[in-house]
Amino acid sequence: MGKTLSEKILGNKAGREVGAGEVVTVAPDTCLSHDNSAAIIGEFKKMGVERVKAPAKLVIILDHIVPAADEKYAQNHKTIREFVAAQGIPNFFDIQHGVCHQVLSEAGFALPGKLIVGSDSHTTTYGAFGAFAAGIGRTEAASIWAADEIWLRVPETLRIEFSGKLPAGVFAKDVILKVIGDNGADRANYKAIEFAGPAAGDFSLASRMVLANMAAEMGAKNGYFEPDEKTLAWVKARARADYEVVRSDDDADYEAILGYDLSVIEPQIACPHTVDHVRLVREVEGMPFHQALIGTCTNGRLEDIEIAAHIMKGKKVHPGVRALVLPASREVYVDAMRRGLLEILSEAGCVILNPGCGPCLGAHQGLLAAGEVVVSTSNRNFRGRMGSRDSEIYLASPATAAASALEGKITDPRKHL
Repeated sequence: MGKTLSEKILGNKAGREVGAGEVVTVAPDTCLSHDNSAAIIGEFKKMGVERVKAPAKLVIILDHIVPAADEKYAQNHKTIREFVAAQGIPNFFDIQHGVCHQVLSEAGFALPGKLIVGSDSHTTTYGAFGAFAAGIGRTEAASIWAADEIWLRVPETLRIEFSGKLPAGVFAKDVILKVIGDNGADRANYKAIEFAGPAAGDFSLASRMVLANMAAEMGAKNGYFEPDEKTLAWVKARARADYEVVRSDDDADYEAILGYDLSVIEPQIACPHTVDHVRLVREVEGMPFHQALIGTCTNGRLEDIEIAAHIMKGKKVHPGVRALVLPASREVYVDAMRRGLLEILSEAGCVILNPGCGPCLGAHQGLLAAGEVVVSTSNRNFRGRMGSRDSEIYLASPATAAASALEGKITDPRKHL
């Protein structure tokens, strides 16, 4: 029996052949953390270890509350900066860089065949590049800092096969919401999701990042696309290390294979308060709301900002809506600025935020009051995620968010394209 990509990567790191269900002790290639590094530092110090074992493997990116929103966050950032300097950690990205998942990818750490772990649920994003990438807890991260190893269970793999062509007005966000809505938020608990099939290669790298990012919302340990020409073109100019392209064998064993014809998918929206509470946009069309958020680690890349600008060009955001645009990184921000996209969005009435997590985690920037409703391109709509527990979050594509912001009510974006 052949092996899946996950079995191969974990087997390579373990130094032996492994199969689904086995537990392996492995040394990751990269260990990511962000503002929560302050808490990890606390756990690390409790262990009585003086020095990080493999500082070059750590990547620390400040992105969640940047710039610091209050004294507590300012102190956390100060603690992290001092620890980085004292430990000689070379891969530190301060507040000006953007969201960790976008920055780590742009900086050339997300590479085919690599084992990447991070103290953030959406570390799964790097599977877009053919890596095994999984979220871990803060205590696990501290242990890796101390010992440069972690144990992982080799996941079973759920294969999702895409065929057909996406219709106009339908995007990667609609696809992953459709998959999660059909299968439930726990369908892939501690499993790998392999995004495959004849149409998988049609997705851009940015769109693959959307699907891999939100694999976490189906419970997946990791989600990935096999590397292809698009992948290798992206990493060629960015790679910080050598890498090995790993693909699943033709006779690999899958727990299940699910088929999706992209040509029949319509714009989707996840309704409060779970990501798998998914309906067609046209089924909730006309509902008024208060705030639109276009951006985050899920949909803050250049192609997302481009589609929003295309829809909003020469138009105005509805006076009853606050529209926020959150580029995922400084690189995206500068590219969008040079192309005039931010100017278009600003003239339409959008507020352009600095790259970072912003309103997504409900700590600062654009929090929701009780009774308010947001249409967001982020990845979670749990109660209280973006402010008041009495607010409501609808998750949608950048096209749906932009079109809805113009009309002041949830709107099918196809009429604006």
